[in-house]
Amino acid sequence: MSTPNSVNNPLRYDLTVIASWIEPGSRVLDLGCGEGTLLSLLRDTKQVVGIGIEKNEAKAIACIEKGLTVLQGDISTEVKDYNDNAFDYIILSQTLQQVYEPAQLLHRLLRIGRRVIVSFPNFSHWRSRLHLLVKGRAPKTEQLPYEWHNTPNIRVITINDFRHFIKQEGCIIRREEAIDTHHHDTAGHRVRLFPNLLATYAIFLLEKKLQAESSRRKA
Repeated sequence: MSTPNSVNNPLRYDLTVIASWIEPGSRVLDLGCGEGTLLSLLRDTKQVVGIGIEKNEAKAIACIEKGLTVLQGDISTEVKDYNDNAFDYIILSQTLQQVYEPAQLLHRLLRIGRRVIVSFPNFSHWRSRLHLLVKGRAPKTEQLPYEWHNTPNIRVITINDFRHFIKQEGCIIRREEAIDTHHHDTAGHRVRLFPNLLATYAIFLLEKKLQAESSRRKA
């Protein structure tokens, strides 16, 4: 089942799914927020109190011109300055594969945020597997559109790898969605069967263990 995009909401499909998970009025930190498309939508439709961090100066300026509160800097450094539980949601969209110390960053995010939403391209998609099998070269796809020598991605992540990583780090997966969509496309669909093989992207909603146990008791 697809999540529709309206004419006034030209979000990438994965960002549309993420937006649907955010509760109205939440405090949100968007890491690698680009030009602020998601933050703008959340502000205008869900009245969130949003902050962004963006490394690219031109994109950060574009956010500020939209009236958004955005810091220009490195996400791994900037998040150190926030207090515990400063945010209800922290969004790390299609950026994890470019992070040098993902475990350290994850625990920092779960310190300053109640919930963390992470999305990434799934390296074990069948097209990537077929490319490697047939051509014997590092896969280059719409989701991973770089050569091995010029890619900003320093890690390759599969859905199964990420689940194992989260368990190993003692965190909880509260929700997950595997999706099939093309790079920057506004259309797509959820993948129910064989997601590690058929999904191009994955989205996870994470909590620290103590927070998850507290939430279950309240429910």
